[in-house]
Order: sequence, then C-alpha cells, then structure tokens
Amino acid sequence: MQASTYAIKASVCFDARNRRRACVLAAGFANTRSVALNCNFTSNNSICMRDMGMKLTRATQGVETLFRSTVKPRSVKAQASAGDIEEATPFKPQAKKSSGVVLPFVGVACLGAILFGYHLGVVNGALEYLAKDLGIAENTVLQGWIVSSLLAGATVGSFTGGSLADKFGRTRTFQLDAVPLAAGAFLCATAQSVQTMIIGRVLAGIGIGISSAIVPLYISEISPTEIRGALGSVNQLFICVGILAALVAGLPLAGNPLWWRTMFGLAAIPSILLALGMGLSPESPRWLFQQGKKSEAEKSIQTLYGKERVSEVMLDLTNAGQGSAEPEAGWFDLFSSRYWKVVSVGAALFLFQQLAGINAVVYYSTSVFRSVGIESDVAASALVGAANVFGNYSISV
Repeated sequence: MQASTYAIKASVCFDARNRRRACVLAAGFANTRSVALNCNFTSNNSICMRDMGMKLTRATQGVETLFRSTVKPRSVKAQASAGDIEEATPFKPQAKKSSGVVLPFVGVACLGAILFGYHLGVVNGALEYLAKDLGIAENTVLQGWIVSSLLAGATVGSFTGGSLADKFGRTRTFQLDAVPLAAGAFLCATAQSVQTMIIGRVLAGIGIGISSAIVPLYISEISPTEIRGALGSVNQLFICVGILAALVAGLPLAGNPLWWRTMFGLAAIPSILLALGMGLSPESPRWLFQQGKKSEAEKSIQTLYGKERVSEVMLDLTNAGQGSAEPEAGWFDLFSSRYWKVVSVGAALFLFQQLAGINAVVYYSTSVFRSVGIESDVAASALVGAANVFGNYSISV
C-alpha cells in the first residue's frame, strides 16, 4: 500500500512530458506490492522477500534518475531567477570581444574639438596686447569685431560642414577643414593690420564651424555601440580643454607683450596634425556603406572593431538602411508640426546657454579680472577654464 502511494506522488510531481515515465515506475511499485501480497500465500518467504527487494530497488533507482533529470534543471532556473541572468539564458550569444582600435582615431578627431575651444579662448588674454600692437587700444568697436568675426565664420562653417561630410566623406572633410584652420592661425599670428586680423579670424571661424559638425558625427559613427554614449561626450570635454589650453598659453604675456602672436600661431600645429592624422584614419563605415562601397566598409570595420565583428556590423548597417524608408527631410520640415516642438526645445536650450553669460567669460574674463584689480588676471582666467573642464569631465564620467 505504501509503495502504491509513492508511485502516485511521483506521477503528480513531474510535468506532463515525464508522466509517462513516472507511470511506468509506478507500475513497478505496483508489481512490487503484488509480490509482497503473494508472499503471504507462499511457503518460501525468503525467495519472495528477495524478489520483492530487487524489484523495489530497481523502481527506487528509476525514480531517483527521473528526479535528477527533471528537478535539477528547475533548481538551476530558480537560482538564475535570483540574479544569475547569464546562466538562465545560455542560448543568448555573447558579444564578441573587439580586437580593433578605436580610441586613437577618436583622439585624432578630437583635435578638431580642441581647436574649436582654442580659437574661442585665445583672444581672451591676447586682446589687450594685440590691440596695442595694432593701434586700436582705444577703439573697442574694432576689438569687438576681432572677437565676434570668429563666430561669423563659425556660422557659415556649421551650415556647410554636414554637406561637405556627406559629399566627400568624413576623413576628407577633416583634411579640407585643416586648411582654413591653419591659414586663419597663420594670418592672425602675422597680422599687421586690423583687416588681416579679421580675415584670419573669419577663416578660423569657418574651420571651427565645420569641426563642430563633423567631429561628433565621425566619433558617433566609428564608436562601438557599447561605448558610443561615453565617447559622444568627449567632444564637449575637449572643447573645454582647448579653452583651457588657450588661457594657459597666455601666462607668458605679462613678461613678453608680443607673445600674443605666438599664441595664435600655435593653433597651426594641431591643424596640421589633424590633416595628417585623418590621412591615416579609417573612413566612417556608415558613410562607405551608404555610398555602396561595401568592401571598403568591411576594411574600415576590421580596422576599428576587428575581423571577428565585420559580419555583425555589416548586418547592423544593412538593417539600418532597410529601416529608413521615410523620405529625407528638408530644412523647412524642421518647422512642421511634427518636429517644431523638439526643435524648439533644442534651440531654446542652446539659446539660454549663451544668454547665461558664458561667452562673456570666455572672451573677456581677463579684462574683467584686471578691471577689479586682480594682478594675476590671466592666471585667474586659467582657473576659470580649469573649473569649466572639471564640470564637463564630471558630467562625462
């Protein structure tokens, strides 16, 4: 009777796909019970007890085998649900480890961001000295033109940067961008008149305007998905690093009034390095794929991520291309009812950022500190630049 009860419990405990096996084992228990009953009517009790023991042992071993094969995986699943997610989903393929190199090419692109910040901040400490050298120390209007002409050029460059990148490619646009950056730095460093100085600032502005469009674009397109967000923030960080570098470069001005020319000339060095570095950097795989250059895109992916991820990234590019079925949007579509809310929020964010007064600090902090009687005015501006870098670094991390 007790053996029959165990057999019934075994058939209930297991799931539907194992009930058939459990029923066979239950029959074994039932057969054991029948042997026990027959022993009551036979004279050779020792033989009956031996047969009954053998059958009971076989039935028990069968139940234990079935229990191990069925219950143990469930216990593993229960442990996995408690936090071990990877063991609970062994069928999910692990991401292949990249054997390529991305960070050096991101660093080359960030030279454009450094130049953006450097040209913004270089006039901060040098304005008073270049104004005396060019004979406009009392003409604040012309001084304002020298400062703001950079932004006028940057406006033009920011509108053309995206079109150039789509037409010529990302790396080639970087190399073209190095021309106005280097030429503007050279003209500013050698200027003997206000007109030459303004032309140099406009050229440098065009260069940083193009950089503002293509640096984040290139970084986002060559970065692997798992670190794309982190690398996307380095553009703003290195802009602040460029501002700080320009403020620190102005420290020797107190002892050498003509040092301002060297400050502007130093900007030509990273411009040349940018052009040379982009000659060795891989083109954006996304741009190559859009141009139908799939073999070149595979080579670029192999350089950036490693050979083992070529098929994976190419599949992602293919799916992304098939998913974009909507027609391309034009400039006027930004003001349509579909986009105007998002555009308004983004534009207002940057508008309020400028109205906060940070530009006045970047361009005129040295003059402000000097007017309030601080002797180390350039050093004080450098501390402001360091605080700016620290704030951006904290956000990036």
